Amino acid sequence: MLLNRAKIEFYLTDLETPIGKAINLTIASLVLLSSGIFVAETYNISNDARLEIRALDTCILIVFAIEYLLRLWSAENKLKYIFSFYSIIDLMAILPSLIGFVDIRFIRLLRWFRILRLIRFIDSRFLFKSISSEDSVIFTRILFTLFAIIFVYSGLIYQVEHPVNPQNFGTFLDAFYFSVVTMTTVGFGDLTPISELGRLLTVLMILTGIALIPWQVGDLIKRLVKTANQVENVCSNCGLSFHDTDAEFCKICGTKLPVRNVN
Repeated sequence: MLLNRAKIEFYLTDLETPIGKAINLTIASLVLLSSGIFVAETYNISNDARLEIRALDTCILIVFAIEYLLRLWSAENKLKYIFSFYSIIDLMAILPSLIGFVDIRFIRLLRWFRILRLIRFIDSRFLFKSISSEDSVIFTRILFTLFAIIFVYSGLIYQVEHPVNPQNFGTFLDAFYFSVVTMTTVGFGDLTPISELGRLLTVLMILTGIALIPWQVGDLIKRLVKTANQVENVCSNCGLSFHDTDAEFCKICGTKLPVRNVN
């Protein structure tokens, strides 16, 4: 029993073996698919298509629920796992649908946070393993963070405003457009929320845009400037591609770098 539990915990976190890769690639694909389903449901599609995608989303929910229970069961310290960042994100991915049978509006809003589950794979470089430069991974992580926050805000504002303001927030694209112009503080004013919760979300978007976007963009610029002052010299041990022009040893693993031909 202990061996089986250890194996399950290993494969749920392993990204090197074929089984671990298959499990985690499947989970990542289902996260993207479920996020696409949420977006598709905001458009005017036929009842048959709506029933089919909801059935598909139910199947995805079952997979996520089984995964969460397996992670909890196989965790050595269950209490620590329950209150960990990734566990909370995993729980938020399944809780809205489970409680959705009871129409609790606030809980149902949490389903848009499901896309944040991809952070686990970005942190582990699973989805971007072909990127050998650490700066490129950080660059990708920053871009994904910005996209994920805008995606979540777009889903929330759509869920809140569409029932009372369908003319302005008819589809996810309307909400996405509103989120972008609001968070970048452009504020064209052509779309305006009318509900109290919608206005509160708008304020949070503006504050997030003021605090987060300049910080993230500034970090991007620093990374780009830093990368511009580096040259490609692949480390034979860890594979890091870019180093400072005068570097003799890899800054990650300390391996001596190949002599670069300056001609």
